[in-house]
Amino acid sequence: MKLNSIKLFFSLGMVLFCSVSCEQYFQPTTTIDETTALANESDVQTVTTGTYALLINANYTTSGHYLMEYPSDEIAQGQISSNDLTRLYRYTHINTSTHATAFWSQAYKVIAAANKVIAFVPDNASDELKQLKGENLFLRAMVHFNLVRMFGRPYPQNAGANPGVPILHEAMSDEQLLTISRSSVKEVYDFVINDLVLAASLMGSTKTNIYASKEVAYALLSKVYLFKEDNANALKYANLVLDSKRYTLVSSSELPSYFKKTPETNTETIFAVRHTNVQIAGIGTMYISSDQAGNPLGQGVSGWAELYASKKYVDFIGQHPEDIRKSFVIPYVIGGSLQYNQKLTPATPMYYIDKFTLQENVINASSPVYLRLADIYLIRAEANAKLGNTQAALADVNLIRTRAGLSGSALHTQASMSAQSKTALDLVLEERYLELAFEGHRVYDLFRNNLPMVRNYPGTHAQNNTPTTDVRQTVLPTDPRVVYYIPQAEINQNSNLIQNP
Repeated sequence: MKLNSIKLFFSLGMVLFCSVSCEQYFQPTTTIDETTALANESDVQTVTTGTYALLINANYTTSGHYLMEYPSDEIAQGQISSNDLTRLYRYTHINTSTHATAFWSQAYKVIAAANKVIAFVPDNASDELKQLKGENLFLRAMVHFNLVRMFGRPYPQNAGANPGVPILHEAMSDEQLLTISRSSVKEVYDFVINDLVLAASLMGSTKTNIYASKEVAYALLSKVYLFKEDNANALKYANLVLDSKRYTLVSSSELPSYFKKTPETNTETIFAVRHTNVQIAGIGTMYISSDQAGNPLGQGVSGWAELYASKKYVDFIGQHPEDIRKSFVIPYVIGGSLQYNQKLTPATPMYYIDKFTLQENVINASSPVYLRLADIYLIRAEANAKLGNTQAALADVNLIRTRAGLSGSALHTQASMSAQSKTALDLVLEERYLELAFEGHRVYDLFRNNLPMVRNYPGTHAQNNTPTTDVRQTVLPTDPRVVYYIPQAEINQNSNLIQNP
């Protein structure tokens, strides 16, 4: 049976070791054969360390980022890519997608490894073992949530009744795994929520932000409930994170270097997938080519730099020249002139993106941030907007705008909102666009709110059009391709895995 089948992921995976690149950071002192039963806390710690290490694999971190971010309107692809990236960007997905298959495979490896600990540790174990069980419950929940967002339709469509992804829990037999079916989107969300609630009850608050803790589980619960349109619970768990005082927004002066910090030194990061400076995540290579001072260089010098900040995003953030977040977008200028990519018609202005490079001053090194405090403030703002608490929603939006260097008339009031004929939700989603750009949020923010993805700027998506100089592309939230195909290799193994239309 092929390595990428769920059946083998569960049988072998209880996979308790990681690749050589993972060991460079985590360096488990022992390994445990997959047929060996766990015996003590040391074994459980070793397994848990290995499970975190599985997240570092490019199949999870890099392919996952591509799947979440490339279909957005924050970026413009400047040239056809030789691998699957162009299809991700243009919504021309195939059922043998390299990155979708890679992510699916690695995701279920993480789940299978987490299940080993979850099955072994009882809920009434020692505090140390309960902490480790809680961390594995969080990891299992996080990965199921990411999978159902990619391969299952947004929850509000058909109230979660659409097909989701297979749920892999610790009590499943090998026979069940041979015929496992896709659970509904609602069933997956309910499973994720149950895992996170239990995880929070088992964990404490002492571990750093490269590990799960009580507040990390609360943060993901706030997001899951928001996506489920349970705004009261989204608000409840966002407040639990904010009221804990464990995290603080970095200052305005620190904001431009936010993503160059190591996670453990960043007061705003809630959870990140830790990479050292020798474990290049690979994300930044597509967005920028620069020297160690961050000065832009030509394509292919230190990165491929095939994707740019879209003209739509550049124009939108450019409405306020004082916005500090403009520093994450670097114009490629030679001799005082902005460079244009001539491979497209019309040519594409080249604005590099530097959110994923120069951690510890190493080109293309970064530790992808999965949850951060600004996101939680904006989750709370969105929940309040939908609950009719307009003033509270605007207060959180303005907090983020103030940190970005905006003041005076650039801050929102109910009067200015009315003058612009916008709702509080409109302003929250605009702020998420500005603050969380290039971090994998935009696609879900639009489609779960029943809004279209509108691209009206140069990029390879225009090559779908006749003539190709027509740069417009609008993807409706009901479009079949807002989700990915189930990898055909999985369906070949198990005919009960029904394909997306």
